[in-house]
Amino acid sequence: MAHPSQLGFQDAASPVMEELLHFHDHALMIAFLISTLVLYIIVAMVTTKLTNKYILDSQEIEIIWTVLPAIVLILIALPSLRILYLMDEVNDPHLTIKAMGHQWYWSYEYTDFEDLAFDSYMVPTQDLAPGQFRLLETDHRMVIPVESPIRVLISAEDVLHSWAVPALGVKMDAVPGRLNQTTFTTARPGVFYGQCSEICGANHSFMPIVIEAVPLEHFEHWSTLMLEDS
Repeated sequence: MAHPSQLGFQDAASPVMEELLHFHDHALMIAFLISTLVLYIIVAMVTTKLTNKYILDSQEIEIIWTVLPAIVLILIALPSLRILYLMDEVNDPHLTIKAMGHQWYWSYEYTDFEDLAFDSYMVPTQDLAPGQFRLLETDHRMVIPVESPIRVLISAEDVLHSWAVPALGVKMDAVPGRLNQTTFTTARPGVFYGQCSEICGANHSFMPIVIEAVPLEHFEHWSTLMLEDS
């Protein structure tokens, strides 16, 4: 959960998000070292009155400043490609959920169950219970078992939407007439918040996403109650 004045990312709640945080730190450190080196060279060039004749015309230094950036780019590209393939990997999901974007709410269908589907609307400010978050809480949460691979099929019924949950490292466009797929695994129990991340009309800011990760036995109990109510 993000908090005011937060400078970094939210705490990772999935293995993929942990990898993304590590890659962010890796790339940021490389950018910081390059910036420091360039700043030092600029200051040295401006302040010194001496000139090194070997730097003005040197085959060796031209090779260095051609090869070194290539090595740096490889050090950034290889981890990036690894994470990219990890995010697209779907290995035997334990549960498949279809998320449909509407103006302006989400509907969820648990396709592994015969009749388990519901709409998820934002809770109005005046109806919030103590401890609930304004513009983020919904009347029905998407409940999933913890430490289980979850596949989410995402589409939209009317206009473009985007299903995004930062703590899980998940963001996927919901396009009318197209079925997109993403996958994630929650590493710990908890409640994770997201919002539609594609401008979709007047109430774009009022269609939050709430995922509640619970132990498997609690999920089975919840699904049984939902099926009985339906």
